Amino acid sequence: MIAYNAVDFDPPAPVAYVTLRNSATYEEWQDVPMLLDSGADVSLVPQMVVNRLNLTVVSNQHYDMN
Repeated sequence: MIAYNAVDFDPPAPVAYVTLRNSATYEEWQDVPMLLDSGADVSLVPQMVVNRLNLTVVSNQHYDMN
């Protein structure tokens, strides 16, 4: 069953706790809360995750967040 987070979202939203991994260094961050959106075109992670896992940002791609 999917957990709904009523603390960080109003109205409560479906959240999955995932493990993110840098595929180059195998660094991991476990139990990262991710908002589930089955209709999303992309998945976003906070800059804090990018920094902590030393991920490479693809700067030539931009998304309009309207």
